[in-house]
Amino acid sequence: MRRGFITLGTWCMDRNIILDVWPGEDMAAHARQISFAGGGSACNFAVNIKKLDESMHVETQGIIGNDEKADFLVSIADEYGIMRSRLVRSTKGITQTTDAFVSEESNRRTHILYAGVADFLTPEHFDFSSTSAKIAHFGLPTLHKTMDQRWQDQENGWVASLREARKRGLHTNLELVAGKDTKLRKIVVPCLPYLSSLVVNDHEIGAITGIQTNSDREANVDAIKFAAKSALNNSHMDFVLVHFPKGAVLVARNGQEVVQPSVNIPQQSIKGTNGAGDAFSAGFFYGYHEGMPFLDAMKLGHAAAAASLLSVETYTSVECAEKCLNLAENWGWRDLIL
Repeated sequence: MRRGFITLGTWCMDRNIILDVWPGEDMAAHARQISFAGGGSACNFAVNIKKLDESMHVETQGIIGNDEKADFLVSIADEYGIMRSRLVRSTKGITQTTDAFVSEESNRRTHILYAGVADFLTPEHFDFSSTSAKIAHFGLPTLHKTMDQRWQDQENGWVASLREARKRGLHTNLELVAGKDTKLRKIVVPCLPYLSSLVVNDHEIGAITGIQTNSDREANVDAIKFAAKSALNNSHMDFVLVHFPKGAVLVARNGQEVVQPSVNIPQQSIKGTNGAGDAFSAGFFYGYHEGMPFLDAMKLGHAAAAASLLSVETYTSVECAEKCLNLAENWGWRDLIL
């Protein structure tokens, strides 16, 4: 019987930088703090799952360089007990890196990425023949040059990998990253038939469906539902879940619709939003894996995301599932979204 998670794709070194203000071009800003941490969807999701439940089976597959940054990432995997036999070291380039800036003034984030060896990730780096995991979490399309291009007779490497994972009986989910809408749509839409689920934010669901999901920079719940249903109808997915700062919306193939507000975290407690989406996905999928109803799994997703906001790093302040939920209950929930 399958149990646990396998993450596939992006492991990178994050340099987290808190600025007093995000500068305009030709202007300067002051760095208040610089810290280093693991980053990328495969790393963040895996670590968050282990922090929610250290006994959960988690393995990972991907590509890193053969440098000190890779040594650091390997040490993170080992620290949290993440199986990493197929986290491959490559001499083709340096480990993928991200400068993750957070403005003290606005709490908004800006990422500057250098792909490094991520450009050389291919479906051949993934092997599902011996995994006992139940859920496969892939990421990140648009950030891997070879995976983003046509692979043999498939539209791109993500399609080829998702097809193989589905054939092996895994539940497949794809993590996205904000970027140019047309590029995201071109790569992700062909993947939809091979996904079991899709957990994304409001911008990403709008990008892949071509539907405007925001009004005056606020998430439009009705538009998000419409976009989620559009993605669901063009796939064989069981559900689509869309999260945004004030809540989340889930639509399921069985007709179920669930709306859950987010945690009412005090603004002064927020240190950074980098990794909040990864924490939400990990919290939700942990609950889903353990058989929770959608509503309860969404609450755990919001609770994990809220906990992640307490530090500038992606996963540092996430705790076990019970503590995350207690934190959320102490702060309370936002008003119901209409």
